[in-house]
Amino acid sequence: MKLSIIVPVYNEVKTLEAIVRKLVDVDLGVEKELVLVDDCSRDGSADVLRRLQVEHPDWKCRFHEVNRGKGAALRTGFESATGDVVVVQDADLEYDPRDLKNLLQPVLEGHADVVYGSRFLGGGPHRVVFFWHSVGNRFLTTFSNMMTDINLTDMEVCYKMFRKEVLNSIRLTEDRFGFEVEVTAKVARGGWRIYEVPVAYYGRSYGEGKKITWKDGVRALWCIIKYRFV
Repeated sequence: MKLSIIVPVYNEVKTLEAIVRKLVDVDLGVEKELVLVDDCSRDGSADVLRRLQVEHPDWKCRFHEVNRGKGAALRTGFESATGDVVVVQDADLEYDPRDLKNLLQPVLEGHADVVYGSRFLGGGPHRVVFFWHSVGNRFLTTFSNMMTDINLTDMEVCYKMFRKEVLNSIRLTEDRFGFEVEVTAKVARGGWRIYEVPVAYYGRSYGEGKKITWKDGVRALWCIIKYRFV
């Protein structure tokens, strides 16, 4: 069993090497493949990736010449992945790679095709940050559930794990954070077995580099309606 870990990177020079070290060091009991995609960073992240690629030629580093968004970076990563299972890992240290072992368990046991982490199931440390972000996340998750007829608790979570055949069966088009809505709608429509496991969350402030804004929430709302039918 090989796990491909897709790391989209955009202006994460302060945390990039730290998350890579965590991913390398964590023992998941399976072979790991690192796929890092720089989405035209302006802060030196791309230079870090080029150096890491020289030091670790077995890693896959991809580079966008223009900024295209998280969804586009993930598509580039998915296309490069050769693992039996694929998971998304943000580069900002908000999520702990040690939780990946818990996400893998339902897949390895043959129960799940798709596994989402959840920040709302009480699975470890959870930084107290933005009230309205929490309200917005829960609202979008509830609305998404109404459209897809599934009962997720955290649709917007970073940690999403897929058996490779799931990703091969769907066509993804969203370039930014609409990815979360689109992929959820399409795996739900495909009838794939979806599980959730609790994960820790070390949220960061906008001063620390958080990027998602209310505009992404509005886009997510539109995407929930759009992908109910598309």
